[in-house]
Amino acid sequence: MSPFARNALIMSLGVVLGVGLVLGQGVLAEREEAAGASLPLDELRSMSEVFAKIKNDYVEEVDDKTLLENAIRGMLSGLDPHSAYLSPDEYREMRIGTTGEFGGLGIEVGMEDGFVKVIAPIDDTPAQRAGLEAGDLIIRLDDTPVKGMTLGDAVRKMRGKRGTDITLTVVREGVDKPFKVVITRDIIKIRSVKSRVLEPGYGYVRLSHFQESTGADMVKAIEKLHKESDGPLRGLVLDLRNNPGGLLDAAVEVSDAFLEKGIVVSVRGRTGEANIRKHATPDDVMSGAPVVVLVNSGSASASEIVAGALQDHHRAVVMGEQTFGKGSVQTILPLGSEAALKLTTARYYTPSGRTIQAEGIKPDIDLADVKVATAEADKDMKPVKEADLARHLERPDSDTDAEVDPDAERRERLNLASSDYPVYEALNLLKGLNLYSRRAEQ
Repeated sequence: MSPFARNALIMSLGVVLGVGLVLGQGVLAEREEAAGASLPLDELRSMSEVFAKIKNDYVEEVDDKTLLENAIRGMLSGLDPHSAYLSPDEYREMRIGTTGEFGGLGIEVGMEDGFVKVIAPIDDTPAQRAGLEAGDLIIRLDDTPVKGMTLGDAVRKMRGKRGTDITLTVVREGVDKPFKVVITRDIIKIRSVKSRVLEPGYGYVRLSHFQESTGADMVKAIEKLHKESDGPLRGLVLDLRNNPGGLLDAAVEVSDAFLEKGIVVSVRGRTGEANIRKHATPDDVMSGAPVVVLVNSGSASASEIVAGALQDHHRAVVMGEQTFGKGSVQTILPLGSEAALKLTTARYYTPSGRTIQAEGIKPDIDLADVKVATAEADKDMKPVKEADLARHLERPDSDTDAEVDPDAERRERLNLASSDYPVYEALNLLKGLNLYSRRAEQ
């Protein structure tokens, strides 16, 4: 074939490709005006010329499929960090990741400045046990620099067989130089709901991810806490720290469990079907008892929907750090070649109309990420109390034979403060809200 004929064929392919992409986009978005829109012929001509020059002049031969796939990746990489082309292998990897069980490290990641950014480590996974934190930047995977990789490439390299090791080189804010973390891969089983009684009448529920069953599982957990507390709970700590998000419907279900009416979240995009309002239904699983929501910089997406909804409806006090600020909706659009587009199609808004995107949720009560250590007291120098004085008067109703440890509750509270200070503060706030409520009723 002559160079002229080959270039003409390539140009024709380029125009057909452009037509296909534009029409495909119009069909997927169901935009009626797309069919009659004029094609950017000059730009498509330039694209086909570049295609031809690469085919003719690049130092190594590149097949058409690779060039076209890279062209698609380039179009999406110029949009936002969450839009991407998923090759058939990457699309399969994504579907594996949503099954709730896979071999890997257990981190939710994104891309920032060409590096892999940790959005949040998932509870009870190798990444969390190794000490990875929200905001960490991963710059090397074993000896391979991350710069130049796609997010899909990095995710595939981090996944692997159970028991195999990978060395991450990490940059962390506040740490002078990069450091290495060796993590042993494991089967990642995401259990999204955990719960326990903090004290009689006060419960704790931790949501690590928003999966299909998270809403129903959370309601069951709270009902169980009611029974374990020998009566209705007087307060609940809902822990969304380092929860990277998940399914929108799950976030709506969790919010709805505490709300009896009103908008939970608004979704706004360019197309009619992308504009959605989710509303709460009657019944509050806590029957109006106070709720404190714990968040931090690793709380993203669906976590921010819940925190924003409960905050706007004055149903909960949000405590902790400003959240991540991922308020965009990604839609998976399958392509005929078993590949797919992950395309940002809308933004989330709280019930009052606040945008979450690049803003996050600002807590009602700021709480620094601190650790509390108890001072070691001299056991031989306990403070003198009335009960220690000779010939002190006994309480009229005292039982001198009963063995009571008056410091047991104090020790338990100190243990909570030193092990998880935000939960300790949330529990104190719940008690204060109950005390104020009782006095107001009197």
